[in-house]
Amino acid sequence: MNADANVVIGLQLVINSILLGVGLAMDAFSVSIANGLAEPSMKKGRVFMIAGVYSLFQFAMPLIGWFFVHSVTEMFKAFQPFIPWISLLLLCFIGGKMVWEGFSKKTPGDKEENDKSGVKKLTFGVLMVQGIATSIDALSVGFTTAEYSFPAAFLSSLIIGAVTLVICLGGLVFGKKLGEKFSDKATIIGGFILIGIGIEIFIKSFL
Repeated sequence: MNADANVVIGLQLVINSILLGVGLAMDAFSVSIANGLAEPSMKKGRVFMIAGVYSLFQFAMPLIGWFFVHSVTEMFKAFQPFIPWISLLLLCFIGGKMVWEGFSKKTPGDKEENDKSGVKKLTFGVLMVQGIATSIDALSVGFTTAEYSFPAAFLSSLIIGAVTLVICLGGLVFGKKLGEKFSDKATIIGGFILIGIGIEIFIKSFL
């Protein structure tokens, strides 16, 4: 294989990975908006941390899928039908909890989870669940990258993660701006967005 052919293959991998990254990041983007809405006073460091978690999951899931395809394909195929159900349950649970808390009275003395404005902050545990729920469908990318070598699959996952990071940063900033305007209803709106995303992922899997 000559140098020109290698360049073309490399470009195809990069372009395909960017497109995959954009597609896969849409759910995380929507969740980022919801989180920004619910916590409009979020600091820059926290914004990067939350976006980084989503990015890390989107990087890891395609690699895990690639590993499954190359080692336990039959087990992975058996697990696939449950992916939309897992996303639906996780996001509806988190979203429902946010809606409930939005309608409930805030506890003024809860300094550990509430910020200065009384808005309940996203906990690390909930962030992990969101990361799994919004990236678990990326396991299926392992089938599309099955013919890649491990270095190529790693590079593809790295690009997907980088795209997710940029998109989620945008979602969080946008959500923060909206949250400043709708601060009194932000948690409720964010919760309904999460529920909607879970339903959308579930329905999309049958189309």
